[in-house]
Order: sequence, then C-alpha cells, then structure tokens
Amino acid sequence: MGLVRRIYVEKKAPFAVRAKELAGEIKEYLGLKTITNVRVFVRYDVENISEDTYRKALGTVFSEPPIDDVYEEVLPAAAGDRVFSVEYLPGQFDQRADSAEQCVKLLNDAEEPIIRSATTYVLTGEITDDEFAGIRAYCINPVDSRETDETKPETLVQNFAVPEDVKIFEGFTTMPEAELKELYDSLNLAMTFRDFLFIQDYFRGEEKRDPSVTEIRVLDTYWSDHCRHTTFQTELTSVKIDDGDYSEPIKAAFDAYKAEREVLYKGRDDKFICLMDVALLAMKKLRAEGTYDCAAACAAAAGVAVKGHDVLEALSRAETMVFDKTGTITEGEYRIKEVFPRGVTE
Repeated sequence: MGLVRRIYVEKKAPFAVRAKELAGEIKEYLGLKTITNVRVFVRYDVENISEDTYRKALGTVFSEPPIDDVYEEVLPAAAGDRVFSVEYLPGQFDQRADSAEQCVKLLNDAEEPIIRSATTYVLTGEITDDEFAGIRAYCINPVDSRETDETKPETLVQNFAVPEDVKIFEGFTTMPEAELKELYDSLNLAMTFRDFLFIQDYFRGEEKRDPSVTEIRVLDTYWSDHCRHTTFQTELTSVKIDDGDYSEPIKAAFDAYKAEREVLYKGRDDKFICLMDVALLAMKKLRAEGTYDCAAACAAAAGVAVKGHDVLEALSRAETMVFDKTGTITEGEYRIKEVFPRGVTE
C-alpha cells in the first residue's frame, strides 16, 4: 500500500489538441522552427492504493481509453528528446489531483489514496540550451507553478514543520519616534508613517499591548484599500494639467467630461467632481442615452414623436398634463359614426 506508482497519460494523436497548440505557439511566438514534435503528458504519482483499485482506476479515473494512451512508470521519450515537468507550488490547490483522489475513493472507500499530478512536456527537434530554457519559461507560470525533476519520490506523504509562534513587536507601544521610523522603513508598508504612529497610539491607549506582525500586515492591507476608496471619492476642487506631449488631448477630454456632467446632473447639487465620477461618467452617459433610445422607440411605436432626451426627463417630473383642442389627443378627422334616416320606410 505504501508503494508509489507513476502513470503518464497522453491524448491520442487525433485528440492531442494542447500538444498541437503548444507546437504552434513555440514556432510562431518563440520563433523556433526546428521543433518537429511536441507531446504533452499528465503525470500522476499515486500512493496508498491497492493493486485491484489501481487497475480499476487506470481506465476510469486516470484516463479515458478511447482517447488516451497510458504508460506506467516509464516515459516514452526517444533519445535526444528534451523533457521537463511542471507542478503546482506547495500550497497551491491541485484540482486534477484532488478530483482523482475523490474518484478513487468512490472505487474503494476503505482506502485513503495520496495523489500528486504534474504536466510533462517532451520536445523533439534541434534545440539549443538557451532555446530550451526559453520554452520552459514560456510554459511555466512562476506565480503558481515550478519545474520538477523526473525522479519518482519514495513517498508522497508530506511532513510539515510546526510553525513558529507569530512574532510580536516587543516594545512597540513605547518605542521612540526614531526607532519606530526605523521599524516602519524595514516593513515596506503601504500606509504612511503618520498612520503607523496612529496605530502605535491605538495599541498603547486602547489595546494596552504590543501588536503582532500579522496584525500590522492585516491593518496595512485594509488601510491601503480604504485609502484607495477614499481617494476615488475625494472632491477635486482644483485640477491642474501640466504641459506635456499629451496635455492638449487630456485637457480636451476633461473639458468634455465637465460639459457632459452638466447635462447628466442638471438640477442636482449632490454630485461633485472626483476620480470615481471621471472614471464612470462615460458609462453613465451611455446608459442615459440607451434609456432614451428605448423610451423613444416605445413612444414611436405608439405614434408619439420625441425630440430629445430632455423632453423625456422633463416629462418624468411633470405632475399635471394639459391637452389642447382637437388634433392633440384626437386625430382631427371627421367620421360618420351613426346614420338616423327620416321619412324612409323599409
């Protein structure tokens, strides 16, 4: 049960979409025309699984026999091929491995399999070391993945060291300003030093204790978000556009913004110029025009012509409607509605 098994799964040629796409990207984007073939394998390392469950899972969990080829233990790479594998960084969620574990448990709920997955690439062609490094860099996203070697581990069981206690900034509340500034500079925080002084005052007066590094980091994160939102909603009472290559189009755009807001916010005194309004006014204008177009179309279908959106806006505020004589709410045409014959007998 403790044996680690390795499986390589490759799409059959008609279904090897990702391999074909990658081959095209390497040739077109990286300019490497000497690549003659690209193969992509899903690699599984499996532990804590019985022989019977393993055999059942080969063709049901790890592969689909009609479209996949399965290779056990040995990667089918030719001499001279370039090979590298990519796995998720520790702590990143591996959806493929997690799904495989759950599906294997459905085959035998008495077992607790451990599964790790990776993607293995096999490249055929004349490739220099620098070109090979470029291909690896293209395929590996360092944010969530890393390159792994081809050695099969003896076990997949992971033992994690007990983390140390969270660091406390001893003496934080009593630090003199110069020492506090030195600590502030070492932490690379988004908040200002004045904010840091405020936090010191808070912990000294309210909490009556020193903060942990976690508390300072969390405060810094939320403080940063708060400052951004505050900045977006701050009223801009004076706007100066410095001279430069793009000053004229920027000035023209800002003037157009001010002109449009006079129309959209006509009669309102609760709207002021701020970064958020500058960013959203174009959307508000499109929405207003779209509403007018819809209303004008509905009115036209009822035989009413509307000259502009200002008419509709004024109509929405009307409390009393006064109609003129014939021709306004009637058609202005005479019709014979009824005939009363006199002196005529049937």
